[in-house]
Amino acid sequence: MKTLFISDLHLSPDQPELIRLATDFITKQNEVDAFYILGDIFNTWLGDDLIPAEFDPFIQALQHQQQQGSKIYLMQGNRDFMLGKGFARLVGGSLLDDPVVVNIYGHSILLMHGDSLCTDDVSYQRYRNIVRKRWLQKLFLAMPLFVRQRISDKIKAKSKQQKQYKQAQIMDVNPAAVRQVMKQYQVNLLLHGHTHRPAIHQLESLENILSYRIVLGDWHSEPSYIEITAEKIRLVDMRLLQGETQLLLA
Repeated sequence: MKTLFISDLHLSPDQPELIRLATDFITKQNEVDAFYILGDIFNTWLGDDLIPAEFDPFIQALQHQQQQGSKIYLMQGNRDFMLGKGFARLVGGSLLDDPVVVNIYGHSILLMHGDSLCTDDVSYQRYRNIVRKRWLQKLFLAMPLFVRQRISDKIKAKSKQQKQYKQAQIMDVNPAAVRQVMKQYQVNLLLHGHTHRPAIHQLESLENILSYRIVLGDWHSEPSYIEITAEKIRLVDMRLLQGETQLLLA
């Protein structure tokens, strides 16, 4: 048996080939204990009450896996932070906190989307703190669709403009933030997405124990995923040397 992790699919109604890629990936998996999707499943999410019909095949694939006995876990990302328990219930899954520690085959693993680790990007962290306020989200969900869409479009346009002037390292994780959160949760394995930089990083040892930060990639023409079994962790991404890298579990 195995457990699979994906993130940063950025599914959008105007990219049917990407929806098909994600749907085919989910559908073809066999003997999966659990699927974890760690944020940015969708490029935009305006509320659980407004689900585009184009996402139906992907939703049905998740529902089928859940009916076959696989557990489904979802986490909000920076693009789909309005994803709620309603969608989780629709696919037969559960909505995870960010961060959260899970036990996978006897190993404690800290799961995050990853955007909260990019602490050098001060303007983004300020924005993140605002849009995650529950009262503001409830106000947004009470608005009609065209207003939600207009607000979302303005936010994305401003974000795209700002990224042109930000240095690449500012939008990556801050090493001190990584050390702090791993120490806080007392883990030596951290798994996240968001940065679109797939890799397995060996970190400075925490209390003389080897520690690792494992980063999922975003999706384009090929899947990017992590497969964990009782023996090892495989990060599969065609941008990596030989298409994957592995970490053996003691």
